[in-house]
Amino acid sequence: MTHIVSNVMTVILVLNFIFAVAVIFLERKDTASTWAWLLVLTFIPIVGFLLYVFLGRGISKERIFDLQMQKKLGLKDEIAEQIKEIKEGTFPFPETNSIDPKELIYMVSIYDDSLFTTNNEVDLFTDGTKKFEQLLKDIETATHHIHLQYYIYRSDQLGKTIRNALIDAAKRGVQVRVLIDAWGSTSLKRNFFKPLEEAGGEVETFFPILVPYLSPRLQYRNHRKIVVIDGKIGYTGGFNVGDEYLGVVKKFGYWRDNHVRIVGDAVYALQNRFLMDWNSQHKPKLLFDPAYFPLMVTEGDRDIQIVTSGPDSTMEQIKLVYLKMINMAKKEILIQTPYYIPDDSIHEALKLALLSGVKVRLQIPNKPDHILVYWATYSFAAELLNYGATVETYEKGFMHSKTIVIDGEITSLGSTNFDNRSFRLDFEVNAIFYDIDFSQKVREAFIQDSQHSQVLTKEIYAERGLLIKIKEGLARLISPLL
Repeated sequence: MTHIVSNVMTVILVLNFIFAVAVIFLERKDTASTWAWLLVLTFIPIVGFLLYVFLGRGISKERIFDLQMQKKLGLKDEIAEQIKEIKEGTFPFPETNSIDPKELIYMVSIYDDSLFTTNNEVDLFTDGTKKFEQLLKDIETATHHIHLQYYIYRSDQLGKTIRNALIDAAKRGVQVRVLIDAWGSTSLKRNFFKPLEEAGGEVETFFPILVPYLSPRLQYRNHRKIVVIDGKIGYTGGFNVGDEYLGVVKKFGYWRDNHVRIVGDAVYALQNRFLMDWNSQHKPKLLFDPAYFPLMVTEGDRDIQIVTSGPDSTMEQIKLVYLKMINMAKKEILIQTPYYIPDDSIHEALKLALLSGVKVRLQIPNKPDHILVYWATYSFAAELLNYGATVETYEKGFMHSKTIVIDGEITSLGSTNFDNRSFRLDFEVNAIFYDIDFSQKVREAFIQDSQHSQVLTKEIYAERGLLIKIKEGLARLISPLL
């Protein structure tokens, strides 16, 4: 019997070794993730194998989105013409005071097929109540279609209010489509949207979870927040649908986020992204319809590009945008994020900026919504103190904004956190604003938030107890997996 057990264990160890080698040479993950998974596979062979199957497998080689279908959804000719003008040197790049945006626009246009748009009206929302009040007004006046996509959708008071408004729209003949993420909205019962479907609306779940917690795509979440109404009005940013985003949940207090309402050609890119995401989970697929891309008549003059990224791509587009913006800054970098767990490239770029005389100000929450994530954030942020960064913990409530502003001239905001999950594992969307006036509004909101924040000093950080140090150490050890 002992001999049989010994043979079985030998076979398990050999198979585990072969699997570990496959992780190194076939998956081609970044070095930190590779070492983290090798530790898991080595010290907990069987459980580690199961964890890797459900949490560690990459999907960059899978065909999630039909790229041929994308060409049928509009924007193909416009993007091709823009790329042609950029390469020929005839593209009318915008002017700023100290930063030359040409390289960033070139990168996002060429490598993310992002349309540069110049006729946008933009409203910035930093308060959830005001954002959803305006969204409800737009839903009530919709005449053709409402496309709504959120990572988290709850069945609480706000969730019911939005759902009921969608039901009313569907009853008056408006096409209503709702796409929610299976993991982010896992607490939502399927019959919650049954009244909407009975009224003619359609609801889909991104990467459905057939067996709870046992999906090989569990790690990969659609973190995007997109609403498009009649093809003319678009919303994107950090707010999800739930009462906590209104600041009425005691656990979090006031919810501080950034979200934008856009009217202009940038809405075309949000529409295109929604349709791609919808078609990846729905049959029959939606094809190009002029009503989805109507002629825009606006008085706006904001310059915007929409950039998206996801684990289906081998290029981390939004991380590259952050990296490029950091390297472009001449005077100041402002960052708001609930999670600061960067890879080496982002972390070192910020250190280099600081060493070059650029001021870096980072605002993070003062309370966790995910324990290990919080302590990893605290540790990485504190490390920047040694290079002269100003780190602030937001004390009024929960800081959820995902924003970077450089020199008060260029801003990126959206769904993407400064962490490995957003860079590599989640499907994300951000809007880049090449606009001084708008960037100053975002900067002013940042300064106001500073009045409700506490500066983290080296002295304060040094006073943390042994238990916190242990939590930080553990969190940083597994940070590539968070």
